[in-house]
Amino acid sequence: MGVEKELEETGGFARTAKDLVSGAAGGVAQVLLGQPFDIIKVRLQTSEEYKSAADCATKIYKNEGPLAFYKGTLTPLLGIGACVSIQFGAFHYARRHLEARNQASAANPLSPGAGTLSLPQYYLAGAFAGVANSVLSGPIEHVRIRLQTQPHGAGRLYAGPIDCVRKLSASSGVLGGVYRGSAVTVLREAQAYGMWFLAFEWMMAADAARNGVERAAIPTWKVALYGGLAGEALWLGSYPFDVVKSKMQSDLLGDKARYKSMRDCFGQTWRAEGARGFWKGLGPTLLRAMPVSAGTFAVVEMTMRMLN
Repeated sequence: MGVEKELEETGGFARTAKDLVSGAAGGVAQVLLGQPFDIIKVRLQTSEEYKSAADCATKIYKNEGPLAFYKGTLTPLLGIGACVSIQFGAFHYARRHLEARNQASAANPLSPGAGTLSLPQYYLAGAFAGVANSVLSGPIEHVRIRLQTQPHGAGRLYAGPIDCVRKLSASSGVLGGVYRGSAVTVLREAQAYGMWFLAFEWMMAADAARNGVERAAIPTWKVALYGGLAGEALWLGSYPFDVVKSKMQSDLLGDKARYKSMRDCFGQTWRAEGARGFWKGLGPTLLRAMPVSAGTFAVVEMTMRMLN
C-alpha cells in the first residue's frame, strides 16, 4: 500500500487534471477532423440507399449541400471533448493503479515489473476507460446518429440536439429512449478503447526501447503515426458492435422498434446480410480513423508535454 499511496500522491489531482485537459483538447481535434467521414459511415450502416462511400458522399453533397457533412456536429463538439477527456483521465488512472500493483508485487516472476504494464494490463486499462466513457458517449452518439439519419428538408424530425433529446425522452423515457443501445455501447467502448490504448502504448514503448530514448523525446510525427495506426486497430477490433449500435440507435422507438434488443439486432443482421452486414461502411471508417486518431494522440501528447 505504501508504493500505491506514493504514486497516488505524486499523481494526485494535478496529474488527473492534466490528463482531462489534454484529453479535451484531443477531443475537439477528433470531432473537427472526423465528422464528415462519420456521417458517411452512419448512412452506409443504416441505409440501403447508397452503393458505396463515394456514392454516399456525392449524394449528400448534391442533395443536402456541403454543410450536411457537419450535421449533428454541435452535440459531439460539446460532448466528445468531455468523452475523450474521460477516456484519457480514466486510462491513466487505471494505468497508475496497475503500475502500483505491479510495483508492490515486483517479486512475483509473472509481474511485468515495477512501473510498467503487461499488454493485457494496457488492454484492461483501456477497456476501463471505454466503460467509463460509455455513460456519456452512449447518449451523445445516439443523438448524433438521429440527426445524421433524419430526412432532409421538410421531413426533418428534430430541430436540433435538445429537441432530439426531448422527443426521445418523451417517446420512450431516458433509459429506453436516450440510452437505447446502451448494452452494445458498453461492449463496443470496452473493446474499442482496450485495443486503442493497447496498440498506441505498445508502439510508443517499443519505439522508446528501440531507440534508447525517453517517451517525451519521441517526435510528434511518430506520435501521430502510432496514434493513426492505433485508430485502425480500434475499429478493426470493434466494428461489428458499432454496426449493431448504429442500427439500434437509428431504429424506431417503443412498440414500432424493429430491433427488440442487442441480441435480436445481431440475429436479424446475420440472417439478412450474413457476415458482410457487420462490416458495412468499414472503408470510410478506416479512412477517417487514421487522421482522426493521429490528430487526437498528437494533440493530447503535445498538451501533456506543455503541461508537465
